[in-house]
Amino acid sequence: MYVSAKVDYAVRAMCALAAAGGRPLSADALARAQQLPAKYLEAILADLRRAGLVRSQRGAEGGYRLCRDPATITVADIMRLLDGPLAEVRGLRPEAADYDGPAAGLRDVWVAVRGALREVLEGVSVADIAGGHLPPAVTSRTGDPDAWRPRPAGGGRSG
Repeated sequence: MYVSAKVDYAVRAMCALAAAGGRPLSADALARAQQLPAKYLEAILADLRRAGLVRSQRGAEGGYRLCRDPATITVADIMRLLDGPLAEVRGLRPEAADYDGPAAGLRDVWVAVRGALREVLEGVSVADIAGGHLPPAVTSRTGDPDAWRPRPAGGGRSG
C-alpha cells in the first residue's frame, strides 16, 4: 500500500487541529508544528476546506479549524478525499477485476486486501490519533513484532 505525502500531511494537520480543541491554527503554525512544507500544506488545506472537513477564518484571530467532531473523521475519509478509493486494480474497484484460469482467485485476494484496509483505516479517527488512543484494529497489529520488520522485495512469504 502506498500512502501519498498529500494524505500523510493532511492526516497530520487534521490531528494537530483536533489537538487544538477548536482554537484556530494558521497554515504556517500547522506547517511548523508538523515540519511540513507550508505552500503544499496550504493547497491540501484548501482541498480539505472544499470538502467540508475544515473551515478557514481570516484575520488576526484566523486560521483553520475542524468542521466536524474529530471522532467522526476517519483516516479513510481523508484518504478517499485526496487520493480516491482505498484499493484499485488497474484503475478498477477490486470486485470488478476479472481473471480466468489459475488466476481466478486473485479477485478475492484484492477484495480481501481492501477489506483489511477498511478495517484499519475506517476504524481510526483523527481523534483517536490525536488523543493517543488507537483502536484494537491498530494495536493488535502493531503489538506483533513481525509487523515492524521490513521484508525484501521478491522474497515470497518471508519477503
